[in-house]
Amino acid sequence: MDIPSLSGRLKRHFDTSTSVAGFLAKLGGSPDETASELSKILGNLKGPLMKVGQILSIVPDMIPPEYAHHFQSLQSQAPGMGELFVKRRLKAELGPDWLKNFGSFNLTPFAAASLGQVHAATDLRGRPLACKLQYPDMASTVEADLSQVKLLLRLYRGPLDTEEILKEVADRLREELLYSRELASLKTFRDLLSHKPEIHIPEGLPELSTDRLLTMDYLEGQPLLSWIDVPLEQRNLMAKNLFYAWYYPFYKSGILHGDPHFGNYTFREDGSLNLFDFGCVRTFDPSFVQGVLHLYRALKANSEVQMAEAYDLWGFENLTKDLREALTLWAKFLYGPLLDNRIRPIDEDYNGIRGKEIAKQVFQKLRDSGTVKPPREFVFMDRAAVGLGSAFIRLRAELNWCELFEEVLG
Repeated sequence: MDIPSLSGRLKRHFDTSTSVAGFLAKLGGSPDETASELSKILGNLKGPLMKVGQILSIVPDMIPPEYAHHFQSLQSQAPGMGELFVKRRLKAELGPDWLKNFGSFNLTPFAAASLGQVHAATDLRGRPLACKLQYPDMASTVEADLSQVKLLLRLYRGPLDTEEILKEVADRLREELLYSRELASLKTFRDLLSHKPEIHIPEGLPELSTDRLLTMDYLEGQPLLSWIDVPLEQRNLMAKNLFYAWYYPFYKSGILHGDPHFGNYTFREDGSLNLFDFGCVRTFDPSFVQGVLHLYRALKANSEVQMAEAYDLWGFENLTKDLREALTLWAKFLYGPLLDNRIRPIDEDYNGIRGKEIAKQVFQKLRDSGTVKPPREFVFMDRAAVGLGSAFIRLRAELNWCELFEEVLG
């Protein structure tokens, strides 16, 4: 893995601090105008800073709602590497005869993200491959960007204590730099979901992978938005596969895919799912998983005592009655479809304006009740729930979510 270089970190720090300083100088307009301005700055900088902005926009009231709205539209795509640079990178990773390992290798990437770009290739037998190559000096970029995020968060003192959440985001980003770790996660998910032929996960090739290069077989499919007009039966099947792929590993082994971005999965004609990008994988303590289940059962029984126990298991500390009520309002918003034992759209109760009203009530209760310090595990659990919910809404799926959840629990 790259060790953050002084020159690389100073350059990125200069770029980001100059942009942030320019933003600070323009403060004073309406919240929406300043949020739009900051979103444009992050978009121009690209890379990890954009990804952090996306993650923070998911956590309720971690940043102002105007900022959350603009940040959710950010695309985590850094500037691409040219062909000569790609050759140098591959030579550094696989040696001077790197091309002899492939039947073919397309030096122009077909996909790009915050930390690297993906190239199409074939192995010596002609099997299609996808090769994810990390951009240079990304360790320096990540560290410089995280320092700027801390500065920006100091400008906004909301009801959430952001210290632990920011540590969580930082740890996961640093892990994503290590492609050998992602290779291991690929194998873990393939093993955990091997009993589900409807869920496809690429096979990693250790002999053609390093800390900064990940080579895997290529899976053919189309993104979610290509399927939104197919018959309801197929959309329901796609939603079921997505739900199972995300939550079975979590409740079975405490492992969660932490990035439900639409670009991290595709679907096939038969409704089966291709799942990608295992850089952001979170392993949870068994007590936390038990807390999630305990809260589900507490909401089902409408028991305040059990809800308080569940928040303790989650890791929330020193909650007052008012803070518990605020958290329960949000929990009912997220768990609602799982508690309703019938076929329904996932957003039936909280679509559109109604959903915004619920969120506004939660945020106001948090502000009135004082600062709450959420456990660091909360951020990616919440990100998964919101990200998958968005997918189910786009698919307009109608399922018995309660029955599906109980099936996942086994």
